[in-house]
Amino acid sequence: MPPKLQLLALLAFAVAMFFLENQIQKLEESRGKLERAIARHEVREIEQRHTQDGLRERDSSVSSLSEGQDDIVIIYNRVPKTASTSFTNIAYDLCGKNHYHVLHINTTKNNPVMSIQDQVRFVKNVTEWREMKPAFYHGHVSFLDFTKFGVKRKPIYINVIRDPIERLVSYYYFLRFGDDYRPGLRRRKQGDKKTFDECVSAGGSDCAPEKLWLQIPFFCGHYSECWNVGSQWALEQAKYNLVNEYMLVGVTEELEDFVMMLEAALPRFFKGATELYKTGKKSHLRKTSEKKPPTKESIAKLQQSAIWKMENEFYEFALEQFQFVRAHAVREKDGELYLLAQNFFYEKIYPKN
Repeated sequence: MPPKLQLLALLAFAVAMFFLENQIQKLEESRGKLERAIARHEVREIEQRHTQDGLRERDSSVSSLSEGQDDIVIIYNRVPKTASTSFTNIAYDLCGKNHYHVLHINTTKNNPVMSIQDQVRFVKNVTEWREMKPAFYHGHVSFLDFTKFGVKRKPIYINVIRDPIERLVSYYYFLRFGDDYRPGLRRRKQGDKKTFDECVSAGGSDCAPEKLWLQIPFFCGHYSECWNVGSQWALEQAKYNLVNEYMLVGVTEELEDFVMMLEAALPRFFKGATELYKTGKKSHLRKTSEKKPPTKESIAKLQQSAIWKMENEFYEFALEQFQFVRAHAVREKDGELYLLAQNFFYEKIYPKN
């Protein structure tokens, strides 16, 4: 082949190769664009699926939470003469507005310890009586451990306790003069005009240190040792139950804060409770009639007893726990309640296990 033809052939081949490489490069660029477009589309699909899944999970969670709130049972095993009637009246006043049921626990002869048959019936009613849920049960009954009966979801326990001597003095005069809640009702010791100080001075049974032993056994529960006056085991068990079995335990001396914390933690039941407590006509009017404060001498005499020291230790323990929870849970600002430690209450109400 002549040299000119060889040169032309080589040049044509080079042009063809250049054109081919250019086309290949364009195809590669087009493929890259297509892959990037496909990738962006897949990412959008994944994001949409995640968003939809999140919305479904949120809706499911809201539905489950709503159903869970309607299945809540609160038990207030109220200790006598701790402002329990005043607080219970708040629950009665709110039940219609907040749509829950209030049920009074009546025990045989007002005995705070139920028989084993009554325990079984009570647990069955509380857990299976769906027509009466959500429910607020109240009564002068000692703590009952529902797990002993195979119950998976336990009720929420709350309570209020009081300075032990103040509680005893209030109960002493209540038995003699009643209160302004039901002034016409005849009381067991009506007619006895002896003051609390005179009772202490005379060594009377109604003001004896043994009468202080009540708040510890109420929290200790249905064990026989709980009701052995002066039992150290009962004191430790009461402390354990207060911390591990009660969502919140308030004190009579700071009842408004207790109500405010419950409203923040359980608005399903207690929405409007704080305002009702502050302004309501019925909720906090109950006061023992003819009550005279004890003298320093009477107080000092009771404080010498080992029973007072144990009951006071339990009261101080409860007060410290209440103040700790309050400091980490609720703030009030401009009349509004803020639940700072929401997870604390949420896990108490809806345990993960």
